[in-house]
Amino acid sequence: MARFIGRSAELRILTSAFNRVGNLAGGNNGLAILIRGRRRVGKSRLVTEFIKRTHVPSVYFSAARYTPPHEALAEFMNAVSSSSLPNRRIAEGQVPSNFAAALRILAHSLPSDTPSIVVFDEIPWLLESIQGGAGQLQNVWDQELSQKPVLLLLLGSDITMMQELSHPSQPFYGRAREMILGPMTPLDVSRWTATTGINAFDAYIMTGGQPLVAEDWHDGTTAHEFLMDSLNNPVSALVTEGSRVLDGEFPPGSHARTVLTAIGGRGERTYTGVLNSVAGRLSPPTLESALSTLVAARIVTADEPLSIRRSPKNRRWRIEDPALRYWLACVEPSLADVDRGRPDLAFQRIQAQYPSWRGRAIEPIVRGAMERLLPDNRIPHADEVGGWWPRSNIPEVDITAVDSSTSRLGCVGTIKWRDSAPVSNTDVNELLRDAMAVPGYTPDVPLVAVCPKGSQDPRISVTWTAEDLLMAWE
Repeated sequence: MARFIGRSAELRILTSAFNRVGNLAGGNNGLAILIRGRRRVGKSRLVTEFIKRTHVPSVYFSAARYTPPHEALAEFMNAVSSSSLPNRRIAEGQVPSNFAAALRILAHSLPSDTPSIVVFDEIPWLLESIQGGAGQLQNVWDQELSQKPVLLLLLGSDITMMQELSHPSQPFYGRAREMILGPMTPLDVSRWTATTGINAFDAYIMTGGQPLVAEDWHDGTTAHEFLMDSLNNPVSALVTEGSRVLDGEFPPGSHARTVLTAIGGRGERTYTGVLNSVAGRLSPPTLESALSTLVAARIVTADEPLSIRRSPKNRRWRIEDPALRYWLACVEPSLADVDRGRPDLAFQRIQAQYPSWRGRAIEPIVRGAMERLLPDNRIPHADEVGGWWPRSNIPEVDITAVDSSTSRLGCVGTIKWRDSAPVSNTDVNELLRDAMAVPGYTPDVPLVAVCPKGSQDPRISVTWTAEDLLMAWE
């Protein structure tokens, strides 16, 4: 198995939950956690690594979609009987008539005096094939499973179905903690790909924080080499993972995919721009419905200009999921060339558009890093970070930060994502001019800058380099 890097925060959460289960004092010792995240994000790998580190009895069952209930329960019994549970033989030859019966066999297989781990991978696929499955899970959990020192991990890639499982209207509501597993952080990708500074963020943008894509980035490989190697292989993770992530939730030709292409592929940011891009294919109500679906799935989001004054009518749409930003904008439009054996043309097209596209794509990553780093003693009035623009988009201020408790403007700033030169006096003059348009700006509001080469202008209060931003995920 490939090396495991990162996920330190998630491993700490799971370890803390496991330690609680290990405390045998008191009544209910069992603990359940719902782990949801998009396909290919590394849920199974994380849990497998966690089990490997705990060295305790465990059973891992991975459900397959559309499997008939009797076959799924038989496969579950086989997983139990071949597991490391001390009483696993109880499940041998068992043919449970329903999910509740299967779960009771599981409960009898679990040790009562030592902790154990039970994993249901793709639990929504199992429950959708078993009528009343969620209710049966709730009943057996309450009556038997939770009385054992067991950590029950319920994994799922279907975001909507996982959210439904934890909804107040569902039987299992309130019985499990929730964990959302997103892509790897820029720091994780930096360590995985052995890159630093601005190159680390290029690696993060291109891989989208997806473990399977990052695994193809070998130590010492440049971004250009990684891209060419991936395009030369039509089944490489970079080429194929975007489709695999999306196809299960939003098949090609669906309304949601049409909207995704407009926002992620063609770079439309305003509602009017998206609507014009899909004219003749989607009506305004259908567009609204598709946008709502994509927002609920955490694939797209709408940013508002951030200042002391709200401006919801000036929202700008963007791809929120980092695993899809680069793929939708750069890779998907080049798939035809890759498929017909012309990766050189795909490479040229991507390389030509990447520098200008990266300037926009890096903005939410920078703001996310700053939101983790602020407030500090240099910028004390800033716990929410965004950007600001008027309806005309002129001017656009890259960084604005406010104190959410007082609505005080904490700083304004510029992002100069280049490794050729530091922030110049001209850059600062432009920032000062544009800052005057930001509601709440006064001359005593600090000016800040983000630039891999730093800044030497004394008017800039704080400058973050690429290496500084990476430490936001330390």
